[in-house]
Amino acid sequence: MTRIRVGITDHAPPPFEVEREALGPDAELVFLNSRSALDFDPEILKTLDALLVWRASITGKTVDHLERCRIVVRYGVGYDAIDLSSLSQKGIPFCNVPDYGTEEVADTACAMLLGLQRNIGLYDVSSRYFKGSWQNQSSETPRLSSSSLGIIGVGRIGTALVNRMKPFGLKILGYDPYQPSGHEKAVGYKRFQFLDQMLPHCDLVSFHCPLTDETRGMLNASFLDKLKSGSILVNTARGGLLESFDVLEKALKEDWIRAAGLDVLPEEPPGSHPLIEAWRNREDWLEGRLWINPHLAFFSNQAWYEMRYKAAETVKLFFEHGILRNRIKE
Repeated sequence: MTRIRVGITDHAPPPFEVEREALGPDAELVFLNSRSALDFDPEILKTLDALLVWRASITGKTVDHLERCRIVVRYGVGYDAIDLSSLSQKGIPFCNVPDYGTEEVADTACAMLLGLQRNIGLYDVSSRYFKGSWQNQSSETPRLSSSSLGIIGVGRIGTALVNRMKPFGLKILGYDPYQPSGHEKAVGYKRFQFLDQMLPHCDLVSFHCPLTDETRGMLNASFLDKLKSGSILVNTARGGLLESFDVLEKALKEDWIRAAGLDVLPEEPPGSHPLIEAWRNREDWLEGRLWINPHLAFFSNQAWYEMRYKAAETVKLFFEHGILRNRIKE
């Protein structure tokens, strides 16, 4: 591979041991050190042959300055902050890394589903503050094997969740219009052609779809109206799937849903909202029913290494062999 100059936008400061391991000695790494496209030095952008993007947004103005750049790669899966149209117009391919934390995200979704369904959070609260009966059996607790799990998005992570939940004996339902015919037979779930038809059958729902114009805000009042009363929701996919905290607060307050587990939020970190304040203040009506994680479902030491290595390796594959691994087109 001829010597190339690779920019890294943000998040992981030098010395970039993992990236250097993947790229080899012929790569010069440049740290832009910002999540804001406004802070990127145009003169540095003009010199880059490739750009590795963490959490920064890539705007049309950023792309205008990428005079030498031949590839942009996102660390991770989501690309809603990337101006694909501008990249396409300039002839710069864009790739992501969709397969670095499959096990971790599926494990987190599984843990949230099981914990909320078995009322572990509620029982922890009742044990900590118990008055009267030690064994408080007032909470609704259906048998897990009599429940149905609906999975929205049965790709890599959704399939991994199917495999984890099968041994518990649940009936597993799936909605994913982008999987080929027969996918449900190979993986083992009941497929629904329309989401509206699946929701009334779900005791638990887990989201594993990307954030697109089609899916943005899909978890809204209309979605909840179609959902079976008393269901549990888990979202380890994208925060923007939830239309607003108002929708979730109403559903929890009115007991339309039993509980929710969120690894991702519409706003991260969350600002001030009545639902978030009730969660922070451990208000009685919400205690144990809303679990929030700081967008770390993907994380393990191994997944962190894998994500960084594969992102840099994608650059190397392109320059050495012309391979565009996991290319995303507009």
